Amino acid sequence: MGTSVFYLVAFLSIFFSLMVIFAKNPVHSVLYLIVTFFTFTVHYILLNAQFLAVVNFIVYMGAIMVLFLFVLMLLNLNKDNEPLKSGLVKVVGIVAGCCLVVTLIGSLKATAASNPLVLQNANLGLVKNLGKELFGPFMLPFELSSILLLTAMVGAVLLTKKEKV
Repeated sequence: MGTSVFYLVAFLSIFFSLMVIFAKNPVHSVLYLIVTFFTFTVHYILLNAQFLAVVNFIVYMGAIMVLFLFVLMLLNLNKDNEPLKSGLVKVVGIVAGCCLVVTLIGSLKATAASNPLVLQNANLGLVKNLGKELFGPFMLPFELSSILLLTAMVGAVLLTKKEKV
């Protein structure tokens, strides 16, 4: 039962992630991204990480997605003022995508297929262990991600600011 739920949620994650990429309307892309984050929340619940599931639900599906929708509505994106991309940009994009696919296939082949490891540790998804890891060996990446989020917020404000003439 658990394995079939995992595969169903994994399929939905991949499907809605592809819908984010291929949707023509940016608002629809953001809505598909919300559904994708919800499937990630279900994955966290399946992994017995309830705290991460709640944080993912509140922070990403709530705050970040509202911010994305707000920025999209303020930028007023439409097809009339969108510049046409040259052929060189399209070719470089295709080459970069092919390199990504080759890298992913190589990394998947490098990992050995094994039986799933089931840990009998009851403390696996606790907040205490997460805090020890985040503020222990992962302190620098944790702080760098906060700086990255701050930079994104400042960039969103600068994009929406109108210059005085």
